[in-house]
Amino acid sequence: MEIDKTKSIIEAILFACGRPVEMKELITALELPEEDIIRIIQNMQEEYKNGNRGIEIVKVENGYTLCSKKEYYDYIYPMFDNRVKPNISNAAMETLAIIAYNPKITRAEIEAIRGVNSDATIYKLLEYNLIEDAGKSDLPGKPTTYKTTQEFLKTFGISNLDELPELPKYKIDENEQIVIDDII
Repeated sequence: MEIDKTKSIIEAILFACGRPVEMKELITALELPEEDIIRIIQNMQEEYKNGNRGIEIVKVENGYTLCSKKEYYDYIYPMFDNRVKPNISNAAMETLAIIAYNPKITRAEIEAIRGVNSDATIYKLLEYNLIEDAGKSDLPGKPTTYKTTQEFLKTFGISNLDELPELPKYKIDENEQIVIDDII
């Protein structure tokens, strides 16, 4: 199959699905090896970046999705949603960071880290589809655990949690307080 036709097929699949399409799905549809598909998609990403285009192909975990470029968000958002833009509070960002760095964490563990009740914040993050239920813990009472979603990855422009910045180094001083050695 010629490259231009393969690019068109990939673009059509990503557009029609409207969700991240896993590599195994692309391999099945195109009947090409993974390395070839990756090379073609990287070439398409460069073309979208260098050509004055409003869309881009973004890697999300084990797949790819076609989406609008971040810089056009303010133009696109009013077309699809008349609600007020979601405003993530500092408490929600703090909770989201805890969950991102500690997948499969329980509400009680989040509250132990934050030192305050986090019910409302967790419900808001679930509503925004930034976190989801990750199953039940083996702890007494089988509490629900939480993890981030693909929407979280898309929102923050990362392909997987390994791309999160490294946490700063810290130590405990003589007063049993955390002291940050260096902030990255």
